[in-house]
Amino acid sequence: QVTLVESGGGLVQPGGSLRLSCTASGRAFGPYAVGWFRQVPGKEREVVSCINRNNTTKYADSVKGRFTISRDNAKTTVFLQMSSLKPEDTAVYYCAADIVLPCNLIRPVNYDGLDYWGKGTLVTVSS
Repeated sequence: QVTLVESGGGLVQPGGSLRLSCTASGRAFGPYAVGWFRQVPGKEREVVSCINRNNTTKYADSVKGRFTISRDNAKTTVFLQMSSLKPEDTAVYYCAADIVLPCNLIRPVNYDGLDYWGKGTLVTVSS
């Protein structure tokens, strides 16, 4: 069993930066594709970024050039470096991991079937 724990959320001013961490306990992340998702109350959950087992990455158009996803060498933590934050980035951010699906096949229809989900961390971008 794998437990995912997100951390690093908080309140930041527009234009600021945060780094989110998704740490796995119970098993290393190496074989998994890991995605960062966000959700605003009343809206659908959306994938923000994803990193494959071979470290190829994918980003939503809304965050390209501002967010960077990466893994640590021990492959126990996946990071989301967020820069030039905007008020519309405010959301609860979740990480999820799947051993079968690569990033390009992680779509809303199969979010609920991903192997593991964290409980989320709140990011608030406001002055």
